[in-house]
Amino acid sequence: MSTITKDGGSAFPHNEMTSTGEIYHDHLGMSLRDYFAGQALAGMMANKHALNWTISEVAADCYFHADAMLEYRARA
Repeated sequence: MSTITKDGGSAFPHNEMTSTGEIYHDHLGMSLRDYFAGQALAGMMANKHALNWTISEVAADCYFHADAMLEYRARA
């Protein structure tokens, strides 16, 4: 059984419109989950103790925090 991860939707969606106001291209941007993980990564890189971790450990921890933020956001 596979697990479906809720990604929180698009973090920075926007549309391009024609001169008549019709939408001709949707830009969904990155997911909110990826945005949260990136913000966690920025904070972790400022932590000298994280420098002793493998890249895989850092990535897993960033997404762990992103998933926790999405979970809390869904409850609020």
